[in-house]
Formats: sequence, structure tokens, C-alpha cells
Amino acid sequence: MFTITTNSPEQTSLLGEKIANLIQDNLIICLEGDLGAGKTLFTQSLCKALKVKEIVTSPTFNLMNVYEGKKRIYHFDLYRLEQPEDLEEIGFYEYTDVEDEVVLIEWPDRFFAYMPEDYLHLKIERGDSEQKRIITINLEGQKYKNIYEELKHCGNISD
Repeated sequence: MFTITTNSPEQTSLLGEKIANLIQDNLIICLEGDLGAGKTLFTQSLCKALKVKEIVTSPTFNLMNVYEGKKRIYHFDLYRLEQPEDLEEIGFYEYTDVEDEVVLIEWPDRFFAYMPEDYLHLKIERGDSEQKRIITINLEGQKYKNIYEELKHCGNISD
């Protein structure tokens, strides 16, 4: 586990772009953070770097949005789900067993025990100023170790 500090929304966006550029096959990212922490901003920048043309929004009411770019992106918001059985009902596992796609999961905190074996976990927290973010990155499993190791060398993101 390590942390990256960003001092502006632009720097948080740069992290999303950097991760997008490191994706080789597929990638699953769990995004944890309070309302307004920057989960959707991160997702928007990652999608933009993957050449998604449509407007990227949080799928709070849809539970999942699908975007097409250089890769297909499944963007989940689990905030309204109450129990593990709900994951099965929305077909969650069909989308997380992917070959060449990206899965972004907001509000995974109640369901970590039910997540796939391999994923990156990004926890975005507000820092000591309005725009500062402390992003803790953790690797679950070994599949995305190359991305994790590359990100470790970022330290602080700067424009």
C-alpha cells in the first residue's frame, strides 16, 4: 500500500490518465471515498484517456453505465445495494470476469469480501486544503502488479 498526493482536480485527473495509459489487457478498480472526494472526476479522466466520447457520470440510479472507447468500460455504483445477493441480481460477476475491458466500482466498501480476486483499490480522501487529495492505492491479488509498481514511483502528481 502507498499514497499519492494531488493538489488540484487537474492533478487527480492526471492520475486517471496515467492509469489508463498503463492498461494492457483489462483492469478492475475499486474506488472508495466520501461524496465529492473525486471518484467521478478520476473516472472521467480515465475514460477520456481511453477515448470515450460520451459524457461520463456516476451511475447512482442506473447502478451501471457502459462506455465505449479504446476499451469497453463498465462503471458501477454500489451505494444503493444493501446485501451481497444484490450483486448477483444486477449481474455484477458477469462484468468482472472480463478479458479486455475496464471495470470501475464506486462504493465497494460493504462488498470487499465479494470482489474479484484481483483489483486495484483506490481510496480518495480530502487533504488539508479544498483541492488536495490523498489517494491510497492497494493491490489485491497479483494480476495488476505491473500497474501498481509503475504507480508506486509517481509520488506526488504534478501538472
